[in-house]
Amino acid sequence: MRHLYPEDISALLLFELKQQAQKFLGIENIQDVVITVPAYFNDKQREATMKAASLVGLNCIRLINEPTAAALSYAIIKNFDSRRLVLVFDLGGGTFDVSIVKVVS
Repeated sequence: MRHLYPEDISALLLFELKQQAQKFLGIENIQDVVITVPAYFNDKQREATMKAASLVGLNCIRLINEPTAAALSYAIIKNFDSRRLVLVFDLGGGTFDVSIVKVVS
C-alpha cells in the first residue's frame, strides 16, 4: 500500500490542471505558473503547494492569496485609470474572507 502526503495529492491535481490548460490553450508545455492559495494557509502549507508544483514540473513563480487574486482580476477587467478602493468577498471552501484593496494606477 502506498501512502500519499498532501503535496502528492496536490501534485496529482496540478498535473491534471496542467494537462487541461495545455490542451485548452494549445500549448505543448506549461512551465511557469502563479498559484492561488487560501489566505489562511500557513508557511508549511505554502511550501507544500510549491513542492507539489515542482513535482509535476511546474515553476511556481508566486503564490497569491485568493482574495488578492480576485482583486487583481477585477482591477484588470475594469481597467481602472484612477485610485479606487475595492472590497473583495471570498466565499469559498468554508471560509468567508473579506479584503479591502487600494488599486493605484
